[in-house]
Amino acid sequence: MAVFTYRVARSDGSTINGHIEGDEESVVRAKLESQGLLVFKLHRRGIGASAASGKSWSWGRLPLGEFLIFNQELLALVKSGLPVLRVWDLLIERAGHAGFQQVLRDVRENIRGGSSASDALAKHPAYFPDLYVATVKTGEQSGNLAEVLQRYVGYLKLMIGLRQKVMKALSYPLFLILIGVGVIGFLLTFVMPTFVSVYGESAKTLPWATQMLLDVVKHAESRLVPLALLLVGLAVGARAYYATPAGRLAVDRFMLTVPLVGSIVVKHNTVQLTRTLGTILASGIPLVDALQSAKGAVSNRWIAKGMAGAVNDIREGVTLAAAVDRPKVLPKLAVEMLSVGEETGSLDIMLRDVAEFYEADLDTRLTQLTTWIEPALLLVMGVLVGGIVIVMYLPVFQLAGTVG
Repeated sequence: MAVFTYRVARSDGSTINGHIEGDEESVVRAKLESQGLLVFKLHRRGIGASAASGKSWSWGRLPLGEFLIFNQELLALVKSGLPVLRVWDLLIERAGHAGFQQVLRDVRENIRGGSSASDALAKHPAYFPDLYVATVKTGEQSGNLAEVLQRYVGYLKLMIGLRQKVMKALSYPLFLILIGVGVIGFLLTFVMPTFVSVYGESAKTLPWATQMLLDVVKHAESRLVPLALLLVGLAVGARAYYATPAGRLAVDRFMLTVPLVGSIVVKHNTVQLTRTLGTILASGIPLVDALQSAKGAVSNRWIAKGMAGAVNDIREGVTLAAAVDRPKVLPKLAVEMLSVGEETGSLDIMLRDVAEFYEADLDTRLTQLTTWIEPALLLVMGVLVGGIVIVMYLPVFQLAGTVG
């Protein structure tokens, strides 16, 4: 059996370092957790802790998956009843992201100086979004921080699952495109020069398709560097434009008008908005403040802009359904369901139902889209590659026919 080195915390906040024998890391971790211990570090003896933990020591904003782990640990420590400063000491020790660890130290010092946790977290918007700060503040005011954090952890899991569904649906088509482009590039870059040298010395007249392909390859080789620089310049310029508020707004608005893609984007953002808004309202936050925070969770800036106008309309006494319907960016059915939720006094429940409905619909649409895209891409790539190969061999076929 292997020997594992561990660092754990008891329910009273004290930490223990030790060794334990076990077959697999997952079994050892489950054994320690069954004893009421919070596992900080666990790795096989002889393997560095950083390598075993599998953490990415990246800089900048914390990845969503690591933020989920942080909140799960915070929830466990809050439930244990430890003193507040001791909770943050343990969280700092557990953090693997260097930038995030420094932020947690600043939060702990602000709390030590008399600030509330929500006020201390609000000073670091790059790591703690407005929605999270509002959630923690609600838990502090209600005296039920553990329940509020539990609800937020569930919300994070749902949003991560939604993101994974979208990425999974896009990954395979992109993979097929990259493979197809790579194969075509190989044919034109490495295979075609051989045919150019052979046919270039031939006195016979080449078929027009072969001659056209040879001319294209010859001109492309002479202009390869300028063309590459042009493409790189366009990519950098497009990225710089998209980084500006006006560029992001214009691109996000355009995405809503693209056939097939536009409806998927609308449903994806509808799930983001309703799931977030329902979570905030369930925490007891007023509707205006809740919508103000929820619009920050919407990834499409054009839809978020429409929600900003809806916030002003609600302040003037307009209902939520009427306010979100004015920008005409959400599905009509979602607006009607919200109207029913307001009339029956169960808006938070209806928001959850809307999110679940469109999440299921989005999952179905993504599955259908990938089912159609995959064979279509394979067909297009097959036609392109097969066409290039046939055109390259046309003179051989022609010569064989002449000899025959």
